[in-house]
Amino acid sequence: MKRTTVLPRALVSAAALTLVIFALLCLGGSFAQVRADYPKPSPYPRSWELDFSYDMPRRIVVQVPGSSLAQPYWYMTYTVTNNTDREQMFLPIFELLTKDGQVIRSDRNIPAAVFQAIKQREKKPFLEPYPAISGELRLGEDQARDSVAIWPEPHAEMGQFSIFVGGLSGEILALTDASGQPVRTADGRPVILRKTLQLNFLIRGDEVYPGEDEVNENSREWVMR
Repeated sequence: MKRTTVLPRALVSAAALTLVIFALLCLGGSFAQVRADYPKPSPYPRSWELDFSYDMPRRIVVQVPGSSLAQPYWYMTYTVTNNTDREQMFLPIFELLTKDGQVIRSDRNIPAAVFQAIKQREKKPFLEPYPAISGELRLGEDQARDSVAIWPEPHAEMGQFSIFVGGLSGEILALTDASGQPVRTADGRPVILRKTLQLNFLIRGDEVYPGEDEVNENSREWVMR
């Protein structure tokens, strides 16, 4: 069943905070630089925000040309609609956070045969591949776009995982330290956080029959990431 976003929740998840701290360490920052009151999205939109609906993530196994074995993938179909007051640039970023902390960007080196298999299964005639969905999003329900985010399966037992969806909001914030000074990367650039939708999922017992167990949505929330 298709689901839509809800009003932002005030708390940032521990998983999101851990990821940002890890990123800062990799970029030459330090844990001491991160403020205790970690930035949270505004409870009400401060900038443009696109309407986003999605279907539950699903597993598919595809016989990719040139490979002797069928390969498993996970995907999430979605619809994005611009109901703001002007045309917006939609530059989506989909990242999957696995149960062991891996962060995997969608649609990296995914064979075209995988998209075609998903389109055939979902019976969505207007489904567009990832590269085609990026760009100007026109106003109105009749200009809504359908697309899909695809990942190679990271684990046969997915368990608990999250999907982060960037590009839905214009709200940004520069990260500052305890003294109010900008946190910077090793090369001197400020660390900019963007309002991002976090979708959390749980699959129980999928180590026995991968892809056949029910995907349950744990929660969803807006985070600064």
